[in-house]
Amino acid sequence: MTNKLLNILVPGMTSVILLSAATVMTSATAADFRLPAFETSKLSNGLTVYLMERHDVPLIAVRAVVKAGAVSDAQQNGLANLTGDALLLGSARFDKKTIDQSFDFRGARISSATGAESTSLVADFAKDDAAVLMPIFADVLQHPQFDAEEFGKLRARTVDGLKQMKESPRNVTQNYFRSMLFGNGAYANAGSGTVNSVTALQTADAQLFHKNFYRPDNAALVVVGDFKATAMRAQLENLFGKWQSAGTLPKPADNGKVQADKARVWLVNKSDAVETTFLFGGAGIARNDPDYVPLQVLNTILGGRFTSWLNDELRVNSGLTYGANSAFSPLSQAGTFAVSSFTATPKTEAALALAYKTYQRLWNKGADAGIDIATLDSAKAYVKGQYPPRFETNQQLSGLLSEMYVARVGREQIDNFMRDVDSLTPEKARQLVDKHFPKDKLQLLLIGKAEAIRGIAAQYGEVTELDITANGFAPPVTK
Repeated sequence: MTNKLLNILVPGMTSVILLSAATVMTSATAADFRLPAFETSKLSNGLTVYLMERHDVPLIAVRAVVKAGAVSDAQQNGLANLTGDALLLGSARFDKKTIDQSFDFRGARISSATGAESTSLVADFAKDDAAVLMPIFADVLQHPQFDAEEFGKLRARTVDGLKQMKESPRNVTQNYFRSMLFGNGAYANAGSGTVNSVTALQTADAQLFHKNFYRPDNAALVVVGDFKATAMRAQLENLFGKWQSAGTLPKPADNGKVQADKARVWLVNKSDAVETTFLFGGAGIARNDPDYVPLQVLNTILGGRFTSWLNDELRVNSGLTYGANSAFSPLSQAGTFAVSSFTATPKTEAALALAYKTYQRLWNKGADAGIDIATLDSAKAYVKGQYPPRFETNQQLSGLLSEMYVARVGREQIDNFMRDVDSLTPEKARQLVDKHFPKDKLQLLLIGKAEAIRGIAAQYGEVTELDITANGFAPPVTK
């Protein structure tokens, strides 16, 4: 299958690049998977645009992604998330009721989502409804009104949700773990915010945040579906071309490095807990790391599927838990890696010991080598089979293009996925294990009844105790 590179000059726009031929995604041709053809361009105001035509169904997915996530919150944790949610409270031309009814009546959807590094406004609708719904989408993104009454209701609901989150420790493990690993770095910011930080947020804060970060030189539009690129570019220019940037965009900051100079334990006390939730690990990788693909295979062996080592040992063979897994959580500059599970309080010591022991199998050699050819081939087949279905729908593809924009991922990582999986050998696997999986000085998070597991925690490193009822996800600052 050949790739094509074509430069197109469009009045009022910069050069457009058409990339790669479309791909037939069937099990028989999985080895030939390529990202379907799309073009990138910029509107007259500098707004980046990705257009991917797909004419198999008369549907369109549109996504505006703004580089404004939790890392941009500074001292106002939760502001990016609340601002993103508040986009749908009404805009200059359309009140909240009109927005909701316009989409609901047509069986369409519009929503927002905020992560560590970006916020996305997402919509999908029938091709024939684009003329009506695209202008609403554009106004919601560019001209939200942040009505004080509606904003107050949203803030109250968000605070109530934050209070409920900690009732289930598995809802907040990542918040604690990132706080533990990144310390004062921006990657430690809790995307949801804290009860105290969100309670203090006002409409003026959201308005200023929107002004500072929601701008064409800090955003991209992704449109995937049944349309003609020429007509869509003209429509986008009309709807978004007058959107202007005000002032100087803050320079990208260093969002922090993982702190793992010694083995540490954060013990988060939940006095009424009957089970212990735990994560341990350390530094991971950035999303655009050249080893991203083969590491998916290795993690599949360790804890990335139901038949993984961790799940076999902790669930199937020992019955210590209902599930165990591992995962790399990559961001644009860095990332984390963690093994995670949960168990009944009396089984905490045994479950932790077995999880640590199983994790160390990655470094086994000789006759006891953990990653042999048969194990590797099984994981490869699994990963290759799971990959194409992840990018079948318009929304899935628009999400991928947005991720590529935010994390600066080149299309070669996607197009060469199958090749990079196939090229992984046991020898290369051992090299990647040594390079990317933290072996010692592990960082351990325990959430459970501290009185019952305090002695166990001390076996794994320097212990810091917190209480889950305290505000936020970090130890109190001592003066």
